[in-house]
Amino acid sequence: MTNILPRKDVVIVGLGWSGAILANELTDQGLDVLAIERGPWRDTATDFNIGYAQDELRYGIRRDLFLQPTVETFTIRNSPSETALPLRDFGSFLPGNGVGGAGVHWNGHTWRFWDSDLNIRTHLTERYGAAKIADLEVADWGITGAELEPYYDRFEYLAGISGKAGNIKGELQDGGNPFEDARSRDYPLPPMQMTYAPTLFAEAGRSLGFHPFPTPSANLSQNYVNPLGIAMGQCTYCGFCERFGCANYSKASAQTTVLPVLMKKANFEVRTDSEVLHVNLDASGKSARGVTYIDTSGQEFFQPADLVILCAYGLHNVRLMMLSGIGKIYDPVSGEGVVGRNYCYQTNSGAQVFFDDKNFNPFIAAGALGQTIDDFNGDAFDHGGLDFVGGAGINCIPTNGRPIATRPTLPGTPKWGSAWKKATVESYKSTLAFSSQGSSYASRNNYLDLDPTYKDRFGRPLMRMTFDFPDNDIRMSNYVCDRMEEIAKTLGGKQHVISRRKKGWDSVPYQSTHNTGGAIMGTNPAKSAVNRYLQSWDVPNVFVIGASAFPQNAGKNPTGTVGALAFLAADAIRDQYLRNPGAPLVSA
Repeated sequence: MTNILPRKDVVIVGLGWSGAILANELTDQGLDVLAIERGPWRDTATDFNIGYAQDELRYGIRRDLFLQPTVETFTIRNSPSETALPLRDFGSFLPGNGVGGAGVHWNGHTWRFWDSDLNIRTHLTERYGAAKIADLEVADWGITGAELEPYYDRFEYLAGISGKAGNIKGELQDGGNPFEDARSRDYPLPPMQMTYAPTLFAEAGRSLGFHPFPTPSANLSQNYVNPLGIAMGQCTYCGFCERFGCANYSKASAQTTVLPVLMKKANFEVRTDSEVLHVNLDASGKSARGVTYIDTSGQEFFQPADLVILCAYGLHNVRLMMLSGIGKIYDPVSGEGVVGRNYCYQTNSGAQVFFDDKNFNPFIAAGALGQTIDDFNGDAFDHGGLDFVGGAGINCIPTNGRPIATRPTLPGTPKWGSAWKKATVESYKSTLAFSSQGSSYASRNNYLDLDPTYKDRFGRPLMRMTFDFPDNDIRMSNYVCDRMEEIAKTLGGKQHVISRRKKGWDSVPYQSTHNTGGAIMGTNPAKSAVNRYLQSWDVPNVFVIGASAFPQNAGKNPTGTVGALAFLAADAIRDQYLRNPGAPLVSA
């Protein structure tokens, strides 16, 4: 039996970054807002207590903060010709679980996508010709960098981002990123104080004519009070960011930037440990009536609402749309359908330089403490004579030196025993690592759909992920790896190793939790699932917020853009949608 609950103005599915931002903005408008979160409540003071927050075994190895496959998993394959099998253990990417979502355990790299990233099909066609991207499905987002800039600014000041602007109102700034688009003002906080490894990396990059700059960081360089009046503390360089909550209130998350204000509002409620099964549509299929969810006791509830906003992790947003019949599921054979198309990831590679005479003290670290070189990111360099498009940022960001997982050793070292122990002692402090984070461009046969065989514990089809790195992206990554080798040689050391990206995505080793696409934004309802305001083309009282909206992924972390899009959607709902509820929004 389904229990029918009193109506709400707004129901939000998921209370991570985007859910918290939307809830705060819409409650300020006077709306009665309910957030439904599948995982548990998580609070800095009680869940990330300083006495046990830095427990590598619990959080880093056993993954206490992450979604478990028994709750939800996917079937995976590299091509449509293969049979997809269930992912039994998350490895390549690690979705979050609980209030705060993946924003609890992120490192804190906070980027803005460039205008050329957002209008990529038009930009690349005009610069290189349509034949250059004939094998790709890259698409324009339907919004310009200038239009998104104010929303990036709002997110950065909400989060207290530490960094150095490279371009303020068209004026290049010494020490910043010379390739970025113009911004209205500098970051709210100055860059983090650099440690030895990124300092040495930057010196090597400058000697080669590159332009290193401090990585924009959600680890705070100073104490800060954000626009909501929430106080945050200076980062202590403990090295427990990725896979961990921050006990020091020094890493921006929903917990440290929004929830202390939101949770005090009488017109906001959150129901945790409750999984939304589907969005309920009316008989026409063109309007959402609310959502059906189930709690841990097995009780099923129908929550009526005038407005439904999907703010779960991007992959879960896409699956909920499929399970609810919101939009036609993409078919790679015909090229028709919008939900599930343009699934993209991140194309990464790594480098290690081993020294005998240096001590980098890797345990003095933070998730986004470091230096970045963007000379080979996006279209910052001429691709005219190259056999690919796209690029990568090259980053030296020593995130941690945690003792269980940090064991750099020279090639040929045994994997266990006394020789391995001796090698880890010798290399622990004296190894400098850096990496490239590359673009992931959409192709016809990388997509999401519902699996015809496997189901979850509620009898719903699992989502099927079909993905492999496109040849374009492999060629891009190898080109950037050649530049990384130049840096490694300049750094010196007794030996260096470049780990190049190969064809054949492997779900086992961790790569990044930067899954994008599947419910992409755009201007054409035949090619995109949501419009420029992230409103569903098919069901106008449903908005879908998150990296699911990205038509492709740039060589940057997605969180800053997710936050900006959340503010964009909130303004659109408040300033346009509420004047004529249920109507499609049009460009201003």
